[in-house]
Amino acid sequence: RRLERLRHEFVANVSHELKTPLAVIKAAVETLRDGAIDDPSHRDIFLEQIADQTDRLNNLILDLLSLARIESGGETMEVKRVVLADVVHECLDRHRSQADARHQTLEMIPPPEKSSQELWTDEEALAQILDNLVGNAIRYGHEGGFVKVRWYGLGDQIAIDVADNGPGIPPDDLPRIFERFYRVDKARSRELGGTGLGLSIVKNLVQIMKGTVKVHSVLGQGTTFTVALPRTPI
Repeated sequence: RRLERLRHEFVANVSHELKTPLAVIKAAVETLRDGAIDDPSHRDIFLEQIADQTDRLNNLILDLLSLARIESGGETMEVKRVVLADVVHECLDRHRSQADARHQTLEMIPPPEKSSQELWTDEEALAQILDNLVGNAIRYGHEGGFVKVRWYGLGDQIAIDVADNGPGIPPDDLPRIFERFYRVDKARSRELGGTGLGLSIVKNLVQIMKGTVKVHSVLGQGTTFTVALPRTPI
């Protein structure tokens, strides 16, 4: 019964998430057909809406496919030595323009000890985890704030913190944030382009990689996600 309920909720959520951008696209196209296409001052507004919602649909479909592949066991892991500084630096570079648009500072804080510089993991999966966490920190953080990525040794694992000084997450929401389509602020999340699947993908990838993911958040002070993954064997 529980599995059936989860399946029903998932189908309902997917249907809703697909219908919303499609409704905006349909309305914009109908308005353009009704004459707005001949008015340059209004035409660009509706074309921009169509482009934005198309991107949103594309991101949602990519995340759905990624999550389906991971949960079905179809995600192939190529485990090897991965230099953390390289992966983090590339991730921050990918998000630099997004952070600059919000006047946010991105910072990488490596540990001093050499033993905590490498992971034994899948590089592409690690990049996907960091992209989701850093992207969320930028998207939901304060304008003019910061996002810091630091890592350090934690026993036989290396812990990676992605921290921001944003609004934080209410305590009641913390237990559910890794659920598919769960959003703390639904209206704001959709407005900012979130699919509601990023943290679920993070959790599933981390579990496949034999690691853990935790979150600590204080309202008004910020949020820190900590991903712990196995060290590189000596």
